[in-house]
Amino acid sequence: MVTKPLRFAEILAVGSELLTPFRSDTNSLYLTARLNELGLDVRGKSVVLDDRATLAAALRGALTRADVVVTTGGLGPTDDDVTREAVADVAGVAFEEDPALLAAIEARFARRGIRMPSINARQAQVPKGAAALENPNGTAPGLWFKIGEQVLVALPGPPRELKPMFEVSVLPRLRDLCAGAVLRRRTLKTTGRSESHVEEIAQPIYTTWLQSDPVISTTILAAPGQVELHLAAQGEDASVLDRALDDAVHKLEAALAPAVFSIDGRTLEEVVGALLLERGFKLSAAESCTAGLLLGALTDVSGSSAWIEGGVVAYANEVKVQALDVPAALIDTHGAVSEPVAQAMADGVRRRLKTDLGVGITGIAGPTGGTEAKPVGTVALAVSGPGDRSVVRMVRLPGDRTTVRRMAVQAALDLIRRVLTDADYN
Repeated sequence: MVTKPLRFAEILAVGSELLTPFRSDTNSLYLTARLNELGLDVRGKSVVLDDRATLAAALRGALTRADVVVTTGGLGPTDDDVTREAVADVAGVAFEEDPALLAAIEARFARRGIRMPSINARQAQVPKGAAALENPNGTAPGLWFKIGEQVLVALPGPPRELKPMFEVSVLPRLRDLCAGAVLRRRTLKTTGRSESHVEEIAQPIYTTWLQSDPVISTTILAAPGQVELHLAAQGEDASVLDRALDDAVHKLEAALAPAVFSIDGRTLEEVVGALLLERGFKLSAAESCTAGLLLGALTDVSGSSAWIEGGVVAYANEVKVQALDVPAALIDTHGAVSEPVAQAMADGVRRRLKTDLGVGITGIAGPTGGTEAKPVGTVALAVSGPGDRSVVRMVRLPGDRTTVRRMAVQAALDLIRRVLTDADYN
């Protein structure tokens, strides 16, 4: 009899092909989302080759850590499909043929007008004590195995077979066993600070939560131009968890401001779009090194026609002069990648397109074009707006050409956000 709700899960993706550059495991993303909804915290994911002994060892290890272990793949009819055998080895049981299962597999082939190959009969072999899970979309049945208070679930690899089987045959069973378990998460997104700078500020705060009740775990995830803090808490009272997480988020937000741009899951471009819409502003952009990537990011947001007017890709200096009214003497004196030219680009596009805000971006994305004074990654950004809503910055961004361009877009979005919220620019 289960005395407490199941809490922790691990996922094992089975298949030697998943250990090559040609195939990737996507099932675990779907399974993690569904398991989290049940209150299960996924503590590990592994990819295991098609080897019976290796898979059995991986299963034994997972069962020392998790209440629920889910495997995907390896339930087919061929010799390299070894999940059934590994499950039986771990449970220490023999196989029993399920006549109804065999008849169902035979009938599936008969509906297609062909004879069932003899090798498919092994799919009707079920480890003693396990329940076979119906597969309406394939010949590979799944397995539900209760081992003490733990659960081992074996699912087929193809998503079109795995997902319906999980929803119909696994989810209801797990929901009963997980009743009372709650998992809550929050995500806090920052930009303009490096991962180490965020950690330096956040670490003294979040380490205190490891001894709190409820315990709150924190993970830091870095991406080009952005650092995220992921918070999670598990328990049995959703309201207690929500209050604790909300309080934790507010403490981090206060410590990291103004770098925090989202605590509700929104992207930076969604946040900027909402701010423009709220203020009734229209925006235009003049882009050199990013060549339209900024407006591309903003127009990825549904409804962006309400705040985006248009823009100019001014890659060549002649275009900067002719389309944006940037004085040629300004380029000659300061160079195309400079704060004065970025400001002139922002002013020019704002004036030409008659918008509330204009943005200018000019930089050296590399790998060539850098100098000692202006190395690769040097980018000048400017926002031109009414009154004192104008600012210009020079930044130096790390990485290859693609990364520099992506980070330049992120930096420009952040500069727009800070102008619109009157936030500190440092």
